[in-house]
Amino acid sequence: MSPGAALGVDFGTSHTVAVVRWPDGRARPLLVDGSPLLPSAVYAPPGDAPLVAGRDAVHSARLDPARFEPNPKRRVDDGSVLLGERDVPVVDLVAAVLGRLAEEWRRTVGDLTTGEVTADTPPTLTLTCPAGWGATRRELLSRAAAEAGLGEGRLVAEPVAAATYFAEVLGRDVPIGSAVVVHDFGAGTFDASVVVRKATGFEVLAVDGRTDLGGLDVDAALVEHLATTYAPAHPEAWERLRNPATVEDRRAKRQLWDDVRVAKERLSRSPTADLVIPICDVEAHLTRAELEKVAMPLLAQTVQVTKAVIDAAALPAGNRAGVFLVGGSSRIPLLATLLHRELGEPPVVIEQPELVVAEGAVLAVTATLASAPAAVPVTGQFPKIVESANGTIPPPTAIAPVSPAPPSGPPADEEERTPVVASAPVNGNGAAPAKPAPSFPPGRAAVPVRPPKSANRPSRFGRDTLAEPALVADLRALSGHDEPRVYADPEPARTATRRDDRPPVWDAPRPAARPRPRRGNPFTRFLRAVFMFVLLVATPVAAAIVAFHYATGDSYTDILDAIRRWLDELR
Repeated sequence: MSPGAALGVDFGTSHTVAVVRWPDGRARPLLVDGSPLLPSAVYAPPGDAPLVAGRDAVHSARLDPARFEPNPKRRVDDGSVLLGERDVPVVDLVAAVLGRLAEEWRRTVGDLTTGEVTADTPPTLTLTCPAGWGATRRELLSRAAAEAGLGEGRLVAEPVAAATYFAEVLGRDVPIGSAVVVHDFGAGTFDASVVVRKATGFEVLAVDGRTDLGGLDVDAALVEHLATTYAPAHPEAWERLRNPATVEDRRAKRQLWDDVRVAKERLSRSPTADLVIPICDVEAHLTRAELEKVAMPLLAQTVQVTKAVIDAAALPAGNRAGVFLVGGSSRIPLLATLLHRELGEPPVVIEQPELVVAEGAVLAVTATLASAPAAVPVTGQFPKIVESANGTIPPPTAIAPVSPAPPSGPPADEEERTPVVASAPVNGNGAAPAKPAPSFPPGRAAVPVRPPKSANRPSRFGRDTLAEPALVADLRALSGHDEPRVYADPEPARTATRRDDRPPVWDAPRPAARPRPRRGNPFTRFLRAVFMFVLLVATPVAAAIVAFHYATGDSYTDILDAIRRWLDELR
């Protein structure tokens, strides 16, 4: 294998995506069966036959749906899953899906690189996982990758990979100290994160989400909508679809859910979609308005959780680089509309949001980003949003602001760090006046930073941020710069103006408006208007007279004579 060849894998609820990074820096998705999306589905054949994953598992599920697991990621905490008569550990289900990627890697990429790619020489692997996953889930994912033959891989938080794609691939400006809001709405889970760029890379500042909310729940809402519409006319058929007792009924239920998912994806591109309901043998017609009606309560929950995470991060105004939509379910047009209304800015939507995390994970390796999933502070609260009787969504629960956790051990450079303290002017007796200690908001702690190098250097964040020392401490810790001396109002007089003394751009005075030109005398303007009116009326009249005389056969001299006689009569 060529040095530098790498593989980034995003193990998702509905689909798994892998992106290959070549030694020359090119990043391309790994195609499995001609598609970059590998279904995260597993089928357990009878006996001790190996597990089947991907599209082969989806096709095999038609034989016996009881042996089929379409979403292993949602069973990550179950330990094992009963498929038919086989009790399969969840780690084996994940390893079967990742093993399909390893097989495709050895079959295609191995022929294109110098040197044979085998199980003994796996690619440089980068795995992604939700930022809120604990050590047990992360260990299960790493163990499954090792069993699949991909070797030991490093873990990257999914929002960190998405923020890397936002900055590196899309080329968006994300300066140090600013943040990217990642709205990851996948098939089975939803996560909202605030990812801040520091001097060493990206870091998750706040994260929250719902493990039981995703595109599958939108599918369930559509199925329930169809049941409300067509079940009264076919009660027995819908009972068989809700509670299948035979293989044929389970096969029909699987076909219904697959068709509903396809119709939902089509409604994201066109206003209408049709599908056939099995057993009932009814052709159903769905519209985008119906999809938005049933999906509105679910999408409203994701918007409110995102708003709560942004409030928990306590970012200063202007420090948000953008809102990035990630995940296949983010294609629903209503989601971008709701986020735009709530946050006041349009979110960034791309054509293939499923590939964002996998490609960002590969780029995170070369960008030397701080992406250790163990160092992720979370809000600690998952808002429980319940739909009221009148269909409205209550306001989100207030969440205390969260600051990044201080490092557990001594710093790498072994330098002693002290917390930031605002200095006060000295009075006439040579002693500083008594000043109460700064009060920090609930949930905020002082962040230790380096001692200031210069006592006269002003803050690069502007004077507006000096009103709250805790906010300054957070910003300095996120940006990686040393904290300067904070002056109390009024500031000491300066004798010279340096570059750092200039006010920030957002504090610069606006240029004076250009004065309007003075108009002339009103009577002159009136005469000019009368003249223009007479000219506009006389021109077409004269043209009509000349045309009339030409039409009657008069010559040019006859026309002039007629005009002279008419003028003489007027005198």
